[in-house]
Amino acid sequence: MTDEKAQQSFDYIIVGGGSAGCVLANRLSADGQYKVCLLEAGQRDWNPLIRMPSGLIPLMRGWHNWKFWSEPQPHMGGRRFYQPRGKTLGGSSSINAQVYIRGHASDYDRWASLGCSGWSYEEVLPYFRQSENYEPVSEPRDQRFHGKGGPLNIAERHSFNPLSRAFLDAAQQAGLPHTNDFNGAQQEGYGVLRSYHRNGERCSNAAAYLRSAEQRPNLTVITGAHATGVLLENGRAVGVRYRRRGHDRQVRAAREVVLSGGAFNSPQLLLLSGVGPREELARHGIPLRHELPGVGQNLQDHLDLYLVTKAKTRVGFSFHPTSWPRALLGLFLYAFFRRGYLTSNLVEAGAFVRSLPEEPVPDLQWQFGAVVNAWHGLRLGPVFRHYGYSIVINDNRPLSRGQVGLHSADPLAPPLIDPNYGAEGREIERLVRGIKLARKVLAQPAFDPHREVEMAPGASVQSDEELRHWVRHNAESVYHPVGTCKMGLDALAVVDPRLRVHGLEGLRVVDASIMPTLIGGNTNAAATMIGEKGAAMILEDALGSAASGEAALAA
Repeated sequence: MTDEKAQQSFDYIIVGGGSAGCVLANRLSADGQYKVCLLEAGQRDWNPLIRMPSGLIPLMRGWHNWKFWSEPQPHMGGRRFYQPRGKTLGGSSSINAQVYIRGHASDYDRWASLGCSGWSYEEVLPYFRQSENYEPVSEPRDQRFHGKGGPLNIAERHSFNPLSRAFLDAAQQAGLPHTNDFNGAQQEGYGVLRSYHRNGERCSNAAAYLRSAEQRPNLTVITGAHATGVLLENGRAVGVRYRRRGHDRQVRAAREVVLSGGAFNSPQLLLLSGVGPREELARHGIPLRHELPGVGQNLQDHLDLYLVTKAKTRVGFSFHPTSWPRALLGLFLYAFFRRGYLTSNLVEAGAFVRSLPEEPVPDLQWQFGAVVNAWHGLRLGPVFRHYGYSIVINDNRPLSRGQVGLHSADPLAPPLIDPNYGAEGREIERLVRGIKLARKVLAQPAFDPHREVEMAPGASVQSDEELRHWVRHNAESVYHPVGTCKMGLDALAVVDPRLRVHGLEGLRVVDASIMPTLIGGNTNAAATMIGEKGAAMILEDALGSAASGEAALAA
């Protein structure tokens, strides 16, 4: 069901209809036993650009986006960094580049080594498989790593750009290893990126998990509902306050409140509710309800940069006037057949490489796009003027740690976001090495028919010192914030390995904010897995509580 009911009491309340929230709404309501309410601050995912895989550039600046900005970053030229996050059903899975990457197996083993029992790679792998309907046919499905029949469709594209083929050929010519599956036995190497597609459309987590579940009478989805606080009584979460259409309302939870707002919104809501560091709450006059020093700490994100080449051919993606006849044909093919180049998510190929031979696992990720840098969709001038192609390079495992806080006690104000990018010089050095390696690939014969001139960094930027300066003044976020409600048992942990908020009853966080360390790859697959595993633990605990109650009655 899809709006507010007169009945405002539920078993479970989920705050945030994003990647993990959609999973939770589906799984917790599946057997009809529990009444579930999903609160989403954004509106419904009605925009046709969400369904169109190539629509991601305008979505970066559109209505379905929180459009946050960071604080000025002192190690990166004092710049503010754009921090787009999905504000609609499906969350960031409705506006992202649809790249399906899980990260390296060692990333999850590291979580387990930090005290997060149950989160090693072998223990989370079943939840990755459970989420999938793995369709690619260019290589046989390896049942150890991939699932069939799950909600989230992983597919091959209906269209593959000639420049993406040139990248694959150039990577081979440069001597890089090849991998058939970045999410299988070998992450390292170059290959085709799989994507969240179904029948030529984006398969967001809302399309995958929520569409079918919304018809259930025990699931209520309320959009336009901006959560303003968690209701706490005697050390237990009992409900949520929210504002909708200018009116303050509340819903109550008989069992649990589950925060799934992501790495920015979940810690902000805890702080607004009086849960967090004492000093931060006192600064904004918010009464302390439960002291948790780690709320908002441990923010991590991937820095990325664009190595851009202007092309002399016109086969890439562009808004140049010469592309308009092709665009009209593309719209026709997409609208009537879900075919053509508009079914591409623009990022079709990539690689995982080591910046130095001694690195134990690939420490750089490359994503290749047959388009010039549009700077988050906010500066479209280069896309209108040029054809080109880009390698997007990011450091897989940054050491810098930032924080999320409050600008004020106003629940409608954006959170304070300070990623502290570039505080650790190792990240800058890795990106410098990444530019050098990527330049070798772009110089291979496969690109000879297409290459005109390097636009960024440019031929004049060559020495290590010049490259370091360029990175600090041009690197951006690749939109992978995590860690601000981290899982663990140490003093800064916010949730335990079952994702329960330390020291409070009836309150969990289930989203990317619980990651203790950032994975080496795109984060949507991991957020989906967290939703799957979190839902399983919630249902296990509910069953355990019911069994305990029956045992007590029998006694």
